Amino acid sequence: MTSTAFTNDPTGQIASAVQAIEPRLVEIRRDLHAHPELGFEEVRTAGVVAAELTRMGVSHRTGIGRTGVLGVIEGSRPGPTLAIRADMDALPIAEETGLPYASTEAGKMHACGHDIHTSTLLGVAEVLKGLSDQIAGRVVLVFQPAEEILGGAAAMIEDGALDGVDFAIGFHNHPDMAVGTFGFCRGATLAAADRFDLIIQGKSGHAAHPHTTVDPIVAGAAFVSQAQTVVSREIPPLQPAVVTIGAFNGGTVHNIIPERVHLKGTIRTLHHEARDIAEQALKRLVDGLIAGHRVQCDFQYVRGVPPLVNDDKLLDATMAAVRAQFGSEVVEEGIPSMGAEDFAYFAEKVPGFQLRIGSSAPGRSDRLHNAFYQPDEDCIGLGVQALSRAALDILR
Repeated sequence: MTSTAFTNDPTGQIASAVQAIEPRLVEIRRDLHAHPELGFEEVRTAGVVAAELTRMGVSHRTGIGRTGVLGVIEGSRPGPTLAIRADMDALPIAEETGLPYASTEAGKMHACGHDIHTSTLLGVAEVLKGLSDQIAGRVVLVFQPAEEILGGAAAMIEDGALDGVDFAIGFHNHPDMAVGTFGFCRGATLAAADRFDLIIQGKSGHAAHPHTTVDPIVAGAAFVSQAQTVVSREIPPLQPAVVTIGAFNGGTVHNIIPERVHLKGTIRTLHHEARDIAEQALKRLVDGLIAGHRVQCDFQYVRGVPPLVNDDKLLDATMAAVRAQFGSEVVEEGIPSMGAEDFAYFAEKVPGFQLRIGSSAPGRSDRLHNAFYQPDEDCIGLGVQALSRAALDILR
């Protein structure tokens, strides 16, 4: 694609450029969909990305954050640096769509649309490469591995993905929004995600003689019940939080009180205050088990990704660009989600904003992480237009 001087309104130019490359982007998406790779295994995917960037003449480096790819488009004039990030990894889910380009890898599937994201950012790369003489600054294209295991962003940052970056835009397809619409949420938009493991050590024995035992199941049941009061009675009601016990394992037969049980859970919060309260409260409840139930406890609490907090100025600039490209009627303000996303690490380091791109496909699953999930592929070209216009308007 050759560079062309653009008028004060690049709407038509961007739309035409995307129309020309959209069939190729859909082809790439279907190839990636048929060959999903899990976190930090995205060798083939990274190879596809690198080959496309080479074809476009976009400077890039591979092996960033183990299997990530970092591309750079230099503008014609000095200016700030904008990073645009797409995730590349799939999920350990067996696909059941029956589509001709369904996964060929047993037990692996792009059930979150990261194949959509990767092909979208490749489209952005091609459009912006063709319009690089209109950019004041540079664009860093971040093709990130391992979002689903919440490890890829930190790995790429450690390898220098944010060096010299002034602000960062992420994006995600949204099957709860009609294709052709774009959404945003002010402030905290996605939750911090922490996890814990609790091993409760009791004293095993026969169910007929419970007084000779120390029952870890009773203690574990008390913890499950009490943990719910952290949200209902300790965290301020206007600060959303979720405490979930996802596993409770112990015992093997009907009439034996076991030696120990193992509980696993997660804590999701949108506010730093609520996050601190939840961690301290759970630790205090564990101390209560030791005193009240005569058990011993090994409690391991691990903080994961922080809340993803959108920067107002970057949000406003991005959504103004979307409105300029498509009109105001396609923009929707949404509400926060208690889901987590490791783009939060980028937004913690520099001003960040995650754009929501409608991907609802009539008659198909409207749930991410689902064996039947298939987004409407029209969201690829629309996403390319939105993100390209945002980059141009922000860096003009």
